[in-house]
Amino acid sequence: MAKTVSITAAGRADLEKELESLKARRPEIAEKIATARSYGDLSENEDYTAARGEQKVIEGRILEIEDILLHAKIIESGKKEKVAMGSTVTLESDGKKNTYTLVGAVEANPLEGKISNESPIGVAIFGKKVGEEVKLPNGKTFKVTEIN
Repeated sequence: MAKTVSITAAGRADLEKELESLKARRPEIAEKIATARSYGDLSENEDYTAARGEQKVIEGRILEIEDILLHAKIIESGKKEKVAMGSTVTLESDGKKNTYTLVGAVEANPLEGKISNESPIGVAIFGKKVGEEVKLPNGKTFKVTEIN
């Protein structure tokens, strides 16, 4: 069974941009390797080892992004009645508001307010409507105040 990766259109665009940037670095890395190789003995050549390590990281990330894009399923923004994939949700607790966007695990970045649908908060808010209470596994309770 083929795997599917849920991702927003913006997340796909970000990955495509990163992929383009990484591929553009290939000639630079190849030049570093060639220059380091010209220094002679490769067994004790730190420049060569560093350049090959950098190449390995970049090529690994390129393969990872290509695999994600190959299996990507774009999250469609639907009706704003219930929290769904791609929804931006405002939660309130004790007068404090937090806003999150519900995304797939690949795209999640809590520091940017993007939470995975597989995270405890993501699981708790999925399918909720404005005005509903959300109780997290840690016992904290929030109220859904807005869905965009």
